[in-house]
Amino acid sequence: MGVRKFGIIGCGMIATFHARAIREAGGVLIGCYDRIPLAAERIARDFGCTAYHELKDFLANPEIEIVTVGTPSGVHLDPAVAAAQAGKHVIVEKPLEITVDRCNRIIAACEEAGVTLSTVFPSRFHQSSVLLKKAIDAKRFGRLTMGDAIVKWYRTQEYYDSGVWRGTWELDGGGALMNQAIHSVDLLTWLMGPVKEITALTGLLAHERIEVEDVAVAALRFENGALGTIEASTAVYPGYLKRIEIHGNAGSAVIEEEDIIKWDFAVSEESDAEIREQMATRLSGGGGAADPAAIGHHAHAKQFADVMDAIDNNRKPLIDGYEGRRSVEVICGIYESARSQTTVKLA
Repeated sequence: MGVRKFGIIGCGMIATFHARAIREAGGVLIGCYDRIPLAAERIARDFGCTAYHELKDFLANPEIEIVTVGTPSGVHLDPAVAAAQAGKHVIVEKPLEITVDRCNRIIAACEEAGVTLSTVFPSRFHQSSVLLKKAIDAKRFGRLTMGDAIVKWYRTQEYYDSGVWRGTWELDGGGALMNQAIHSVDLLTWLMGPVKEITALTGLLAHERIEVEDVAVAALRFENGALGTIEASTAVYPGYLKRIEIHGNAGSAVIEEEDIIKWDFAVSEESDAEIREQMATRLSGGGGAADPAAIGHHAHAKQFADVMDAIDNNRKPLIDGYEGRRSVEVICGIYESARSQTTVKLA
């Protein structure tokens, strides 16, 4: 099908990662749009594309086939729908949107327009995540019994003060859960399966001038009967690597950032020693534990490549709109449980 041509909507920090990932995945960045002209001009200058100051002009460019949306979380809906209606395939940075209803509206617009939709969750493309998913699908854990996601990160007050949208329900959609821990929520539900019910507590303990939580804990019951927890915070100094723990009656595994640090099964396979040895020589950086800019773009590139392949071969991308909606549903359920002080059952 030839080289796929991209455009970026929203030229804040994440746009740089999208631009690098497009290039590494073999695509070409044609244009970028931001309502702040200087932001669009920065990306255009750094990556050699055209800066647009009007969304309609950006979407009118027939060369642009795929649009990535990197606006603030609560402003994904309108540009994503507009891009779909203009016949562009759409890749939306996490979260897909900040409510289930708004996610559904993006999904419906893309289906009606017949374009591909993908939600950005690059953690699924890490080697450790892929190995863990394969082991679960092969039933190596036996009966799944527990699944935990731990994201104990740190954000300064200056981080929240740096943008008027940060820490607001309207534009951020939530705090430590919706903005930071959503990658781990997605991984946990991808690995353990759908969540059936949630009991949760949230709090704002260490930051000022924001509306959302900087600490959250939730107890989960999955549809398969297993139990689990989610712990999320931006108020844990100095910030630690995120963890995913999967346990069953025949095996356990733990991922820390991108590395497998525990890989134990009742029935060993030849590949186990190789996996342990390979992972023992790796050492993840801090990720986004204390610095939101300290992330890589390599997994974004793998996901963008998957989207291009999905378009070329008329299949669903590995992470479509429905997959993107699931973590939003869980997080909104956590917020509802914390507000109502009741257990929330998910549909």
